[in-house]
Amino acid sequence: MASLYTNKYYHRDLSWLRFNHRVLQEAADTRNPLYERIKFLAIFSSNLDEFFKVRVSDIRQIKDIEKPLRKRLISKPNKVLKELKVQVEKQQQEFGAIFYDQIIPSLKQEGIHLINHNQFTSTQKLVAKNYFTECLKDKIAIKTYSDATKEDAFFKNETLYLSSLLDDNALEMVEIPQEAPRFFIFPKQNGKHYITFIDDVLKYNLKQTAKGELKKTYYSIKLSRDAELYIEDEFSGNLKDKIKEALHKRETGQATRVLVDSEMPKNHLEKLNTLLDVTNLDIIKGGNYHNFKDFFRFPNPTENQLTNTTLTPLPHPLLSEYDSMFDAIDAKDRLIHYPYQSFEPVIRLLEEAATDKYVKKIRITIYRAAKESRLNDAITLAAKNGKKVIVFIEVKARFDEANNIKWGKIFEDNGAQVIYSYPDIKVHSKILNITRHVGNETTRYAYIATGNFNENTATLYTDFGLMTANRKITKEVKKVFQVLNRVTIIPKTKRLIVSPFTTRARFIELLNNEIAFAERGEHAAVILKMNSLQDKQMIKLLYRASNAGVKIQLLIRGICTLVPGIKGQSKNITITSVIDRFLEHGRIYIFNAGGAQKTFIGSADWMTRNLSHRIEVITPIYDVDHKKTLLDLVNLQLRDNVKARIIDKNQSNTYVMNNEPKVQSQLATYDYFKAKQ
Repeated sequence: MASLYTNKYYHRDLSWLRFNHRVLQEAADTRNPLYERIKFLAIFSSNLDEFFKVRVSDIRQIKDIEKPLRKRLISKPNKVLKELKVQVEKQQQEFGAIFYDQIIPSLKQEGIHLINHNQFTSTQKLVAKNYFTECLKDKIAIKTYSDATKEDAFFKNETLYLSSLLDDNALEMVEIPQEAPRFFIFPKQNGKHYITFIDDVLKYNLKQTAKGELKKTYYSIKLSRDAELYIEDEFSGNLKDKIKEALHKRETGQATRVLVDSEMPKNHLEKLNTLLDVTNLDIIKGGNYHNFKDFFRFPNPTENQLTNTTLTPLPHPLLSEYDSMFDAIDAKDRLIHYPYQSFEPVIRLLEEAATDKYVKKIRITIYRAAKESRLNDAITLAAKNGKKVIVFIEVKARFDEANNIKWGKIFEDNGAQVIYSYPDIKVHSKILNITRHVGNETTRYAYIATGNFNENTATLYTDFGLMTANRKITKEVKKVFQVLNRVTIIPKTKRLIVSPFTTRARFIELLNNEIAFAERGEHAAVILKMNSLQDKQMIKLLYRASNAGVKIQLLIRGICTLVPGIKGQSKNITITSVIDRFLEHGRIYIFNAGGAQKTFIGSADWMTRNLSHRIEVITPIYDVDHKKTLLDLVNLQLRDNVKARIIDKNQSNTYVMNNEPKVQSQLATYDYFKAKQ
C-alpha cells in the first residue's frame, strides 16, 4: 500500500497512532514500576477507544460526501481506514505481547497470579460459582440471535459482550454487567494472590449445567460507536438544549470499530459481521480481553510498593507568604506550574473573591469542569453573595457536555449569568477576570492558563497559569469577555494573542522576524512546546525558516505532521516528545527576537482548529524571572534522555540516547521547584 504521508506532511491520524505508540512504549519500559506500566496499558486502551469514536467516525462521514468536496477534506477515505486498521492491529499485537509476555510474568514475581477460567483450581471453581450465583446471575443479559431474529439485535456502545456460536448456528450474546467490578480476587492460597477477570467467572459458569460442562467457547467483543452529536443547525434555537437532547445519540451511532478476540473462528466472525451489519474493515482483532481501561483500577492485594512515589504538589514559595491573593498579585505577576506546584492558589483566589467585599464582578470561561469542584463551589458562592458573576461554559467540549450543562444550571440557580457555546466555534481559552473596587480605585485581576479550571486534571496534566494585575493585560482580557458576552465582535488587543482573530497573523509575524534575523546572518532561534502541530500554513513557514537558517526546536506531545530532518526543507528542525507520569499539556512559545527574547503561554496548539476555529487566548510573559523559568523548563525537556523520543521523518519513536548525564525532565522539573522552596 502506498504511504499516506510524504516528505512534506505526515498523515495526522497516523501521527496520532504514533503518539499512542509512545504511550505503549511506557507500558513496555521496565524502568517504570509494574503498576505504572499497567496504567499505561489502560491509557493506551482508553485513547484508542476515543480515536475510533471520534476520528474514525469523521473519516466515515467524509466517505459519504460527493467526491469534489471529499478531495478537499481528505484523500481517499477507504485507503486511510485500511492503513489505520493495519497500524492499529500491529499495535494490538504489541499490546498483547507486553501484557502476556511481560506484565503477567512480572505480576507472578510479586506473588500476584492473573488467571483465566481454565486455570481455576477446584476450590476456585466453587468460589467462582458462589460469586456468580450471589452477585452476577441476576445482572447478566443473555440473548440468542438466529437469522430470523437478527433484525432485533442492538449492542451498546463501549459495553463488553461474550459471544458463543451455538450448534444450530445461532449466536448467543452475553452482556457483561457494567456495574460489577471488572476483577475478582480469590482467597489467598499458599501465600499467593489470585485474580481473574469477571469475564472468566462468567465464561466458567455459563458452561455449567446439572448434567456437566457444555462444550461452548466464549469470545470477547466490544463495539465503539460514532461519538459526534451532529447538530444540524447551530445558528437557530437554543444550542445548549440541542446538545443536551442529542447526547443520547452517542449510544445509537454508527459502529466505528468492533473489537474481537483474535482467536474467534472465521465462521463465528462471519456470523457476527452479519448480525452487527459491519464489514471486515470495521473489525479489529485484539486479545482475549477488551476494555483495558479498567486496568486503572487493577487491584494490588499485596503490601508491595508497585507504583511511583507520589510527587506531592509543592506550595508556591511566594504566594504562601501572603494572607491575601490580591496582595500577592499586586506585588508581582505570579506564574504557577502545576502539578509540580499546587493548584491551590487558583482555588484560593476564587474563594477569596467570593467573600471579599471589594470584589464586584467575576468573569470566567469553563471548558472542562471537574465533577466535584471547590473552584466551582466558589463561583457559586460568589453569585450567592451578590457578586456579578458571568460564566462562559463550552457545552461542546466532547464527552464533558453533560457535566458542563449540570454546572451551568447550578450557577444559574444561584444567580450567575451563564453564557453557553457559540454556534460553529468552540471557546477553548482558560481565562479569569476579577474586578475589585477599593475606595475610588478599580483594579482588575486576570488569570490566563494553558489548562482547564479543573482540580482533577491539575494533578495529572502539566500546565501553566499566569496571575496578573497588569492593567494593559487585564483590560484586554476584559475585551475578550466582551466578545464572549456578545457586546463586541472583535477584541482589539495589542498584547494578548486571540484566536481566531490574531493568532495566526501574530505567529507568522514572529516567525518572519526570526527569518529576517537569520537572513542578515544573525542568530535566530525558536522553541515551541505544544500538544499538536498540524496546520499546513504554519508548517510551510517553519520549513521556510529552517531553510533560512533559523534553529527550530519543537517539543510536541501528540500529533505532528511536520516532517523534520529533510535536506532543503527541515534540516534545522528537531522534534522530541516526552511521555512520562504526567501528561504534557502546557504550551510555550519562545522566539529569540535578536536577543530580546519574546515568550508566550496560552491555550492554543498550532492546529487549524485552534488557530482559526476556536477562541483561544495567549499571553506574553513580561516578568524576567518568569521568562527565565520557562526557558529553564523547556531546556530540561530538550535535555531529557530518559523519557524523550525523537520524532524523525518516519516517527519511529526512538528514545533519545546520548552520553550526557541522565535527565528525566519531569523529575528534574519537580526538583527545580523544590530547590526554590
